[in-house]
Amino acid sequence: MIDFYFWPTPNGWKISIALEEMGLPYNVIPLRIGQGEQFTEAFERISPSHRMPAIVDHEPLGGGDSFPLAESGAILMYLAEKSGQFLPLDVQGRYEVMQWLLWQTTQLGPMMGQHGHFALYAKQKIPYAIDRYRYNVLRLFKELDKRLKGREHICGQYTIVDMACWPWIVTYKSQQIDLEEFPEIRRWYDALKTRPGLRRGYDLLKDSRSSRGNEAPDEEARAHLFGETQKASGQVESAS
Repeated sequence: MIDFYFWPTPNGWKISIALEEMGLPYNVIPLRIGQGEQFTEAFERISPSHRMPAIVDHEPLGGGDSFPLAESGAILMYLAEKSGQFLPLDVQGRYEVMQWLLWQTTQLGPMMGQHGHFALYAKQKIPYAIDRYRYNVLRLFKELDKRLKGREHICGQYTIVDMACWPWIVTYKSQQIDLEEFPEIRRWYDALKTRPGLRRGYDLLKDSRSSRGNEAPDEEARAHLFGETQKASGQVESAS
């Protein structure tokens, strides 16, 4: 059994989708990040950066004691290996998946996250920051659209890369991105949302999820989500 620490966000959906698509048994543990539940000492032992998603596998790959793991990209690789699914067996195919998974975790997710923060959540709207991140988000959408041309999925077959990218593309409406400008992404996005496993993963804790940018976090949630809590407790070093 896998304990799955989760809240309905793009990074959380990556893992809920993977668990459902792979048919792995899991126990969902809601982690109310707007209430600061990620900052407990117990969760720090599982996720040193106090970030979800995270898992604890009580029947780990390779045997041994219960295995805690954080960082969505690492979790996806681990679950794919554990289940023997959605990760090519040949070396080149495997590294192609790793390449695009790292593309998502180091580029698409962070750029969309920063654009969403400055455009939707920040109290002070900074045009330079909004324009800079929007430029990079659109650049990455163009890259993905080009990559999908002539391919059903990002790496040909359906893999953990599609599971990693789709939850971020979901936010296109709140981030005011016209998906019709990216016809290959539109085709891929619409096809994936018909998958039963993906829908089950996306619908996990559906009643708790945000309205994708239309809500205004209250002051407590803002403090927990945007770093004030950690700064006040000394967990985040000053930039000076």
